[in-house]
Amino acid sequence: MGKEKCPECGNEKLIRDYERGEVVCGSCGFVVAENMFDSGPEWRAFDSEQREKRARGGAPIKFTRPNKGLVTEIDQYNRDIRGVKISSKKQAQFYRMRKWHKRASVSTSMERNLAIALSELSRIASYLGLSESLQESSALLYRKTVEKGLIRGRLIESVVAAIIYATCRDYGIPRTLDEIADIAGVEKKEIGRTYRFVMHELGMKVPLTDPREYIARFVAALKLSGKVQELAVKLLQKAIAKGLVSGRGPTGVAAAAVYIASAMVGERRTQKEVAEVAGVTEVTIRNRYRELKDELGLKVDL
Repeated sequence: MGKEKCPECGNEKLIRDYERGEVVCGSCGFVVAENMFDSGPEWRAFDSEQREKRARGGAPIKFTRPNKGLVTEIDQYNRDIRGVKISSKKQAQFYRMRKWHKRASVSTSMERNLAIALSELSRIASYLGLSESLQESSALLYRKTVEKGLIRGRLIESVVAAIIYATCRDYGIPRTLDEIADIAGVEKKEIGRTYRFVMHELGMKVPLTDPREYIARFVAALKLSGKVQELAVKLLQKAIAKGLVSGRGPTGVAAAAVYIASAMVGERRTQKEVAEVAGVTEVTIRNRYRELKDELGLKVDL
């Protein structure tokens, strides 16, 4: 594109007067444009740090809020700016305003769905002790499923649980499907089915769960020492190198490694104790224990 020219004399020397909001020809004085708006920031920055701090003039967008946090709210205190209680007539007026404000903010079916789903997501995440960044990622992923129409005909609770499970796996945070199912109040099979469907439709490839991620949790729950944790991790590293973990549940393999390591260090725990912490059966631990013992050539009597 060429330079702007004055429509009167054709001169390219145009002067921008930001105080008046005009573009004026420097040759003949013709006003080329007026009532201009400056879309730049209303602040100055003298270095990159200041520019980064002043780049945003409001609260950040939150995907965990149905309206992303970009909404005004009418509080419930019924007091004016000085803290004095307002009259009953004004209270009734504010009550009606709150009611219609609430109705207007969830007017569509999608907004109603998000209001229910995101509150459920926040509840499950708080029980699991998940970070705010992980909650934001889960909320963003849920919004994508809603936009693609993947929730139609499915329980909101099962979709939310599946999304949280997928995000936990993606972030490498050890949370089992059983844990999430118990908190969500949805069958494990239903969450698994929804999880596979959503991942397929969104074309997402979630990494396989590493059993080593569960070691620290199991060791802490069983009140074992750091030596047990270190040995259990080493056992799993050898098992992964030999391909003993593929096709097996990560929690069962991790529980068996902790069970063996506790006996080898001299801090023995029973199969029942380990099974309760890991959320697996004693039979699973026995099977994984035998496999690890035979394949890794371990000399341990249990």
